[in-house]
Amino acid sequence: MELGTTPFGGRTMTLALLQAQISSQEIPEGMAVDKWQAYRDLCEGKSIIGVGDRALAVLAALLSFYPDSELSEENGLIVFPSNRQLSLRAHGMANATLRRHLAALLDCGLITRRDSPNGKRYARKGRGGELEDAFGFSLAPLLARSEEFQLAAERVRAENRALKLMRERITLHRRDIGKLIETAIDEGVPGNWGELWRRFREIVAAIPRKAALAELEVAGADLAALREEVDILLETFMKVTNPSANESHNEPQQSNSNTDTPTEFELALEKSKASVEPITRLQEPPKGYPLGLVLRACPEIIDYAVDGIGNWRDLMATAAQVRGYLGVSPSAYEEACEVMGQETAAVVVACILQRAQHIHSAGGYLRALTGKARAGAFSVGPMLMAALKANGASTRMAG
Repeated sequence: MELGTTPFGGRTMTLALLQAQISSQEIPEGMAVDKWQAYRDLCEGKSIIGVGDRALAVLAALLSFYPDSELSEENGLIVFPSNRQLSLRAHGMANATLRRHLAALLDCGLITRRDSPNGKRYARKGRGGELEDAFGFSLAPLLARSEEFQLAAERVRAENRALKLMRERITLHRRDIGKLIETAIDEGVPGNWGELWRRFREIVAAIPRKAALAELEVAGADLAALREEVDILLETFMKVTNPSANESHNEPQQSNSNTDTPTEFELALEKSKASVEPITRLQEPPKGYPLGLVLRACPEIIDYAVDGIGNWRDLMATAAQVRGYLGVSPSAYEEACEVMGQETAAVVVACILQRAQHIHSAGGYLRALTGKARAGAFSVGPMLMAALKANGASTRMAG
């Protein structure tokens, strides 16, 4: 059995070309692949195979001369277009450029030559019109290496997915860390936030513009560690300023009107030296209104919850976060919690969020409601029922 054929004229023969010809002969019997699927796999895995875009354009032109949709030995694997025809199929590529990219395809082992005695490309047919022999470019390597191209494409797709996920993770870390540090500074949370911000900016600035996966993994790990430090500081502060966090919130609670009793915002009030008028009326939590009713009336607050709202504690924690988005100052919310009770204040914030587009100043509106509550002229029931009615009407209109 012949190992391979040598090129015509002054073209040199190399062991690499010989190896490509030998490999193209090792095709399992009956094997066939879709030529354009093999080409698409090759285009996706080109960085692994080591072929350029222009060379792939020439390969596409060669494939267009193959009459069948599937590459198989039964249909023959030789195409024999002239350089002029090939140039036209390659969008008018210059002859010198065409030769250079044909040589690149040969070097990559994607095609092989089968030169005729005079170097011309042609096919010889028998008396019955069947193809007896052909001289030109053999597409056998595409058939023999089709599984290699498929694996290369899958590898590139996997790397691209991992790169995309890592970029998304870094984007989320950057957004969360930046906003959490800004919030901590605005709220006066104790901690070396300036140093944390400096470290955060150093990590972000060190990320290359076109970073590889390994570089992004390092940056992602650094940002995750920094995010953990920020979370610990904030969680510690919230536990200190909310001593009732360990108590059960599954049952309705009463807020004590005695200003001598430590409250959730005692530290903040002492820091701001704010004075709160004594409350002569015992404030009851909205126990007549189940949590499910509140969420049906004000469903938008659910979108701001980290892990959903399953109890009153979740609602209060989410409302404390939402008040910042609404532009309500910490002192205004603290006063509302002191006067109305934490549960009722959370319901009021949820109602304000539900009607945020109709309220010019959420902070001023909350202070006005707090003033009415202090005078005994405010009840959350009508406000909640109005929100429930409005939400039900909008749901029916949307349906």
